[in-house]
Amino acid sequence: MDRVLYIVNAEHEANTYIPPHQHECFELVYYIHGHGTCSIGPRSYHFRPFTFGLIPAGFKHDENHQPSPEVLFVGFHCGNPIINTLSGVFDDDKEHTVLQTLQRMNAEFKRKRDGFAELLNLQMSEITVYLQRLLAASDFHSPAEDQMQYVLNYMNEHYRHKLSVTSLAEMSGYSYDRFRHLFKERFGHSPHRYLVLKRLDYAKSLLLHTQMHISEVSSAAGFVNDAQFCNMFKRESGLSPRTFRIRSRVM
Repeated sequence: MDRVLYIVNAEHEANTYIPPHQHECFELVYYIHGHGTCSIGPRSYHFRPFTFGLIPAGFKHDENHQPSPEVLFVGFHCGNPIINTLSGVFDDDKEHTVLQTLQRMNAEFKRKRDGFAELLNLQMSEITVYLQRLLAASDFHSPAEDQMQYVLNYMNEHYRHKLSVTSLAEMSGYSYDRFRHLFKERFGHSPHRYLVLKRLDYAKSLLLHTQMHISEVSSAAGFVNDAQFCNMFKRESGLSPRTFRIRSRVM
């Protein structure tokens, strides 16, 4: 179930800049009038009227406003794993369906009549359905390699959390075996090994730069338990976490 956290209609002054920041929720930013630019992760995008940006939770992004734009933006949690990993700036359809729904949501939010929160959530679910339809359209379709990139982006943001290859395959839209094959072909490691290496790199940083206990490092890096962490760490580096910490500090 989609859940709306906030919705704001704002007019920004020209040439104002919002520095890099991130949210704990998914955000949709719709340009009704005016122009702007933004960076979402490592990529840069341009806004024009009737385009909208999609920013997943945890993604750093900025925004530079050019001639006085009117912007409507909504923060929400999304139950759809495919939509939840989309990022970038996209065109609305010819009927401006996304904008019309956002404007109805904004009007409902301002009136705050009985049941408005439930209605906002339903309307947000409408938008995610429209996004799925746009995904299927030729002018919005993401090629397979981009779908894999979205999954990789999600893994890079959430590798310290519990992730299963099955859920990642579902997110990609491929079968379990096909997903594993495509992932390794493109990124050089199986999904599971990629997550392990990300967690180990993070654990090494904690061992070098903090005084955290080994068990705390294990938990913070996303390992199931200390034994799993120590075994994997020694298998990949040839040293136990404790020995790695001691030797690195002596050098």
